[in-house]
Amino acid sequence: MTSSLKDKAVIVTGSSSGIGAAVVRQLADRGCNVVINFSRSQGPADTVAEECRAKGVEALVVKANIADDADCKRLVAETEHAFGRIDGLVNNAGTTKFVAHNDLDGLSGSDFLDIYQVNVVGAYQMIRAAAPIMRKDGGGSVVNVSSIAGVMGTGSCIAYAASKGALNTMTLSLARALGPEIRVNTVCPGFVQGDWLRNGMGADRYDATKAHLEATNPLRRAGGPEHMAEAVVMFLEAGSHITGEFLLADGGQHLAGAPIAIR
Repeated sequence: MTSSLKDKAVIVTGSSSGIGAAVVRQLADRGCNVVINFSRSQGPADTVAEECRAKGVEALVVKANIADDADCKRLVAETEHAFGRIDGLVNNAGTTKFVAHNDLDGLSGSDFLDIYQVNVVGAYQMIRAAAPIMRKDGGGSVVNVSSIAGVMGTGSCIAYAASKGALNTMTLSLARALGPEIRVNTVCPGFVQGDWLRNGMGADRYDATKAHLEATNPLRRAGGPEHMAEAVVMFLEAGSHITGEFLLADGGQHLAGAPIAIR
């Protein structure tokens, strides 16, 4: 069966590694043209792009810092110029600071602002830039990559959890505002295996958390980027009657007791 994403064009922010890279790879598997965004290192983004092109699709690589409104507008403009359309937007780029929740002195006001500028304001700026093009072409789908932290108040720091809670609320507001042409949904990952989390948590804590999840959550596994990407692509590919929804992609850990997931 031909995917509904075939020959479409989707922007995925923060897609040179991790969840974002897994999303563009799965989109390419479905014949979807992709925009790979990075803010620092181009090498990994180019590698992901070549992997996608090998699947027979077009892949555009764009350096842009989504905390900067001008960069968001340029990213959208380059996408429209390359493909003549925008069918989907995945707001995956995010940032944090690893600070224990009981260390109130570990976060400053500027830390909050820096985290919100990417995780909330950046996502808003991308949606605002892309929405007119989506509407012009008959509609589209936005997927915000949030976190179980925004639902359960867990995660790498309080500012991160608060920013993801704000992103979840913004999903509701924009689902109302952008319908009927544009659907807006959110995926909330739990623990995601990978170097980003291992480096932030420290190897010992990372390994202990992974082992705990594999022993206690209903699916008996710690999720990887590909599991989160499956949820994102589901919202892009299907779910034509779904908007303003949150999907917890944590292996059911929220059912197993006190949440410990960090994204």
